[in-house]
Amino acid sequence: MTADTSWEWPMAEPGTATANLILLGLILSLSIFADAVASRTRLPRISLLVLVGVGVAAAQQWGLGQTGARPLDGLSEPLIQVALVMVAFLLGGELTPERLRSTGPLIVIVSLAVIVMGVLFVGAGLLLLGFPLAVAVSLAAISVATDPAAVSETVHESGDTRLRARLLMGIVAIDDAWGILVFGLAMALLGWLLSGNGGLALAQAGWELGGALVLGAAVGLPAAWLTGRLRPGEPTQVEAIALILLLAGLATWLEVSALLAAMIAGALVANLSSHHTRSFNEIEHIEWPFLVFFFVLSGASIDLRHLGDALWLTLAYIALRLAGRYLGGVLGGHLARQRGTRLPHDIGLALTPQAGIAMGMALLAVERYPEQGALLLAAVVASTVVFETLGPLLVRRVLR
Repeated sequence: MTADTSWEWPMAEPGTATANLILLGLILSLSIFADAVASRTRLPRISLLVLVGVGVAAAQQWGLGQTGARPLDGLSEPLIQVALVMVAFLLGGELTPERLRSTGPLIVIVSLAVIVMGVLFVGAGLLLLGFPLAVAVSLAAISVATDPAAVSETVHESGDTRLRARLLMGIVAIDDAWGILVFGLAMALLGWLLSGNGGLALAQAGWELGGALVLGAAVGLPAAWLTGRLRPGEPTQVEAIALILLLAGLATWLEVSALLAAMIAGALVANLSSHHTRSFNEIEHIEWPFLVFFFVLSGASIDLRHLGDALWLTLAYIALRLAGRYLGGVLGGHLARQRGTRLPHDIGLALTPQAGIAMGMALLAVERYPEQGALLLAAVVASTVVFETLGPLLVRRVLR
């Protein structure tokens, strides 16, 4: 009788959960490499992380032939949501009376100038180039959105505390509120022009904005009083994570703007919690790993098959949005000089980054106008990579 000398390595095939854990570890490991490259070059680490995500998409779709699949399927959306809510909550903390008294009027002036010029340039330009009305109006509204994570991270990385840096932080803190409002009105206008159901679109926009205000107050008001009691003057890490997860989960469930709700909650905690000394310290400690996932997964969500179909639309959108942002900044700077404040003439270019919010708006537009869906979504996703790669460089240029 011969003994069976065969032996196999006792390792099972990795399931979905195991593969996701491995991929999360790889993404964080690659972020360390991106940090090392960024520290030795002039490239922002945000841009490098987005390019890492594009590389993941290329390997999955072209190398492995998994077309239409997304990395961390089922986990990517919650991770992106949590990262954006953290950023919005911290930006809401910037809206204190002391800061608003010094920069509030400038924030409104510059942000409105950039928004108006951007919407007019993108919308009118795409119509003149012969693109469909639904595409032109949708992209004009989507162009308003700015990625607060990229701007705030670049400003934080630079260590700049001058007026222009504080102004940029204030603008991105309210930019998403403007973006949601403009997008809701644009969808209502399109619904009225194309199908006569503008009232329903306007009601949905009202719920997204009004519901976010109610949710932000419902979470922020008790949080302002309850947090910071266990450890006097400073919320614990558990309290910080609980706030973020509650805001992200409830906003998704109620279908309201998680960003606006988080900004309202952050502003309430910052302004009403007199017993706090370091309101957002714990969130800042845990924010960066989630931002790594956000930037990498934003780049990895691209469907590379449809990029060629929307090449001309993408190039036109990028050029028109950059022109609108630049001229809007020039106009805002001119109006600011009349109030005795001198700003860089190219400050509008610092509001170029665009990511998750724009893609979310694009998905909503695709649901309402599926006949233009492939063209619209491909243009937004491709331009997002360009804006997320180019944007931090432009923020640095303006700060410099």
